[in-house]
Amino acid sequence: MPETLLKQRLAEELPPIGAALARATERLPEPVRPVARHILEAGGKRLRPFLTVLMARLLGDAGERIYDLAVTMEMLHAATLLHDDVLDDAASRRGKAAAHTSFGVTQAILAGDALLSGANAQVADFGDPRLCRCFSTATSETAAGEILEIAAQRRVDVSAEEYAAIVRGKTAALIAAACELGALAANAAPDAVRAAADYGENLGMAFQIVDDALDFAPAEETGKPTGGDVREGKLTPPLRFYRLNLAENERAAFDAAFVCGLMSAADAAEISLRVREGGFDRRAREEAQDYLEAARKALMRLPDGPERPVLMEMTDYVRDRRH
Repeated sequence: MPETLLKQRLAEELPPIGAALARATERLPEPVRPVARHILEAGGKRLRPFLTVLMARLLGDAGERIYDLAVTMEMLHAATLLHDDVLDDAASRRGKAAAHTSFGVTQAILAGDALLSGANAQVADFGDPRLCRCFSTATSETAAGEILEIAAQRRVDVSAEEYAAIVRGKTAALIAAACELGALAANAAPDAVRAAADYGENLGMAFQIVDDALDFAPAEETGKPTGGDVREGKLTPPLRFYRLNLAENERAAFDAAFVCGLMSAADAAEISLRVREGGFDRRAREEAQDYLEAARKALMRLPDGPERPVLMEMTDYVRDRRH
């Protein structure tokens, strides 16, 4: 990330966000703290709590308690990662051993439950039913998105509309909620709360589409194995474009291997190369542009202030992500 308003503001906000996460972890029951620390200290962009803080500041909240509210989004996100890694039997997360490989499957699942419950209690401490409703809705929509994704796994007939519903649930709902929480904490008018949520949802849709395009980038650029979605049977936009571009006999062979889960690491690497050469990853990024433009329009419905240029730069960051 170049030296921008976004990078400067992130550097300012990460320490208090980190301190709030540490406080939240200490409030959890002692037996689950090691697992919670393992997932929370593994890194991450802290995008969700950062957005909560920015949106609250833009709309007039100057208090320090916003950090304790903001990190509930990161706790919820961390809980989903713990559960996802068990479901996917993932060996690592952000360059570290996945929690379930270090602590056991049962402990990882229960720690995820504890993180979710702890976050819910922390939101309730603010005494505002609107915050509780926002948090619980985001939780249920995230779970629904994950269920839709599981149902779509290893299917070659997943439509663009189905994919959008998956992304709206598993990624965009949480980012929308992060922005909405900030607006609600600032007691913003209903129209501003709606605009904040719209900004977050569209940013989240674009974020996931770009993430799916990055899955086909060389591992040396992203630090992650190339073509993970191919092996896991996820027909994301780049892979859908690639499949539709195949000759009939090639498509039949692809479908057979994809549906049966027979894609090897070598197959995934070869397909990833062909996705890049065919420009199908760039085509997916172009789809993300429509959502980013919608996010910018939603942002312009909010009052001007020091945070608005930072939030605007966030759309450029999502557009240009390379890892």
